[in-house]
Amino acid sequence: METTKPTTTVARTDAARTTLFRNVYLWMTMALVLTALTAYTVAGSESMLQAIFSSRFLFYGLLIGEIVLVMVLVANIMRMSFLTATLAFIAYSVLNGATLSVIFLVYDLGSIGTTFLVTAGMFGAMSIYGYITGRDLSSWGNLLTMALVGVIIASLVNLFLKSDALMWIITYVGILLFVGLTAYDTQQIKRMIYSDAEVDETMQKFALIGALSLYLDFINLFLYLLRLLGNRR
Repeated sequence: METTKPTTTVARTDAARTTLFRNVYLWMTMALVLTALTAYTVAGSESMLQAIFSSRFLFYGLLIGEIVLVMVLVANIMRMSFLTATLAFIAYSVLNGATLSVIFLVYDLGSIGTTFLVTAGMFGAMSIYGYITGRDLSSWGNLLTMALVGVIIASLVNLFLKSDALMWIITYVGILLFVGLTAYDTQQIKRMIYSDAEVDETMQKFALIGALSLYLDFINLFLYLLRLLGNRR
């Protein structure tokens, strides 16, 4: 009895960690589905499209709202209940879907679907790599962060320059960046969940932030690949 009880406890803890790791991908997938459904619904509604895209105030308000919502969620998640954090994640997914509805106006549906499948394949392969590799990817963190800052700055600069050459450089770098981030984030999430920490609400909140990170990796990888592979209308 003395040896069975600790063994049973360890088995239950391992099962809870495995379930939580799976939930990261479940939450990410649910957010992607919400984003896709919202984008498709808005794109199919003339009144919604006109309301969002005919008013710069509303469109940029939605974009700013997304950024603020993510910042608030990441900065304050430990003070929120898990339910509140989940609802914030859902709200962000819906807002993101509303602004991403524009892709249905720019690209044909077939190329959007094809690009989604390509993105899913690349994302899945790199996430599996991040999970199973014995290589420590921690050293990637600073490099990927610098690359992300560089892509953001270059994208802002190109709003004014409107350079096709710079746009394509940003696109290829962006693809490589989010491919790398997918593997890196997966390994970090795995380490966090399978650490010695107790599987409690705090751990669930960290896992939810992990799901948000993977969701953003997928969305950004999809958008850069769509720029490369998409057929414009």
